[in-house]
Amino acid sequence: MRPIYCILILLMLVGCNRNEVADVSLGVFTTKDIKIDAFSDPIVTGVTCHVSSIEANLDFADPSDSAIACRQTGAITAEMIAQIDKSKNGEVLFTKSKSIFFKSMKIRRIYDAQNQTLMYLSYATKETSGSFKHSLSTVPLWGTEAYGTAKGQ
Repeated sequence: MRPIYCILILLMLVGCNRNEVADVSLGVFTTKDIKIDAFSDPIVTGVTCHVSSIEANLDFADPSDSAIACRQTGAITAEMIAQIDKSKNGEVLFTKSKSIFFKSMKIRRIYDAQNQTLMYLSYATKETSGSFKHSLSTVPLWGTEAYGTAKGQ
């Protein structure tokens, strides 16, 4: 096999994302697609988030817009909530590069103890058109084993 073919195959594999669940073309005359990735919280394993974002295959930078929707898809226990970062900044759970110019999309989990809710924030790390693009989704602990026991933590 010629070296150029090996390089092309390698580049295609690097672009693959094992968490990608959908790829929607925006039309015949564009190189932009909407990619939807599934993301499971590594500590609160009963939460799954779906994140959609634009990928521009032949551009140096992808647009900053993204959307996130998170839902309870399994058990959420008091032990899980005890392990998470409870600071006002929360913690970054996922990062995806969106540009060769140091722009990325991040997902951060923040715990709202007063309302016993997990907040998942998707945001771009570089300002675009005067704004840092972001999207928020929440998962209430109501109806889970963690509800009530998590409030005092």
